[in-house]
Amino acid sequence: MLNDADTSGFKKVYLAMGFTDLRRGIDGLATIIRFQFHLDPYDKNTLFLFCGRRSDRIKALLWEGDGFLLMYKRLDNGAFRWPRSADEAMAITGDQYRMLMQGLEIVARHPIAELKETPSIM
Repeated sequence: MLNDADTSGFKKVYLAMGFTDLRRGIDGLATIIRFQFHLDPYDKNTLFLFCGRRSDRIKALLWEGDGFLLMYKRLDNGAFRWPRSADEAMAITGDQYRMLMQGLEIVARHPIAELKETPSIM
């Protein structure tokens, strides 16, 4: 499910920005979802993604209606471009999920800001 980067089976995909201790299991990750992010870990077909300090592995938690599915992916070559700017959950689109699984950056480190005033021409 994490390998083919197809999000058609998911209602929503959330990315846990920052670092997560990947030694945590289902109950620990569900606690983070509920109490840190104020989201419902029992929201059916909602995928929650977590990344530790080593950017070559992620965990995913998914409630399927009758139990949790815990997935773990470790890259043999390369790393995920994980946003580390905050400890919050960010909803991502299917396109952003596919980009993330391909090793692309989904949150720009230095985004281009909109100008508040028109610059004067020299």
